[in-house]
Amino acid sequence: MAKLTRFEVTRLISARALQLSLGAPALSKSEKEGTPIDMARDEFAKKVIPLAVLREFPDGHVERVEVN
Repeated sequence: MAKLTRFEVTRLISARALQLSLGAPALSKSEKEGTPIDMARDEFAKKVIPLAVLREFPDGHVERVEVN
């Protein structure tokens, strides 16, 4: 499995935080209620974020990297 870069991690968390702020249901139970960014970080740590990264290479090859 390919390792995510820090930029990809940031993009995943921010995209999920936007979804949560617009009313998407949280996928992990948290002890305390927090901001959408905190909830997205918690989901990323538990590997339940429903997103993937598509990496496009110069030769045209596309690689899909799942979070879980």
